[in-house]
Amino acid sequence: MFNEMLSYFLDPANWVGSASIPARVGEHLWYSLLAVALAAVIAFPLGLVIGHTGKGTTFIVATANVLRALPSLGLMTLLVLLMGLGLFPPVIALVILAVPPLLAGVYSGVANVSRATVDAARAMGMTEWQIVWQVELPNAMPLIVAGLRSAVLQVIATATIAAYVNLGGLGRYIFDGLAVTDYGRVLVGAILVTLLALVVDGVLALLGRLVVPGRKKRGPKGSGSGFGSGPGSSAGAVFGATAASTSVATTSA
Repeated sequence: MFNEMLSYFLDPANWVGSASIPARVGEHLWYSLLAVALAAVIAFPLGLVIGHTGKGTTFIVATANVLRALPSLGLMTLLVLLMGLGLFPPVIALVILAVPPLLAGVYSGVANVSRATVDAARAMGMTEWQIVWQVELPNAMPLIVAGLRSAVLQVIATATIAAYVNLGGLGRYIFDGLAVTDYGRVLVGAILVTLLALVVDGVLALLGRLVVPGRKKRGPKGSGSGFGSGPGSSAGAVFGATAASTSVATTSA
């Protein structure tokens, strides 16, 4: 199996054309980014409103728990039966998967901003809209990025289900390999999904460090540098274990 996997990677023919490894990676990223973008359109404004007003928290917790419990493959199969084959069923299933972590990140980030800071901004005459965008949102960015990191990793790991309805992506290697008992090809797909998830996780982890409030710039020699101790300073570690489960999620998909 490992020899077959190495032979597949070393074959130049598998690196060019519409069914090549770069093309499959591009398709996988497209499905993933589309799903996360659509989920953000839903989760971001809803999380801002609920985090700022404090209303609807029970609804958010209940909805997030229900959405997390839905099996992505079973949901996509149901959508295919209702809508037919195409891009929409897997993307909708991935959107439903991505909404809970995005919503939790935005809501918790805004809700955890110090009330004293918000009250001070309000006492200075800032409008509620200005408080959200100039006070709460900047301080909430670490947790928002942590939620984004979790959502993106889950979607990348689960986007293999798109191949189940004859679309592309890295899941194509897994489903096609299983169909002909070519486990070397299955291993190729699993490795590529894992590597892609780890690379994206590294980029988002770096982004999480950059958005920490109070991050100091590097000064002259001896002055030192570091990060602020705001409520989101350790947010990058919240979902650090997600990447370790990507290969398991891929297999279960």
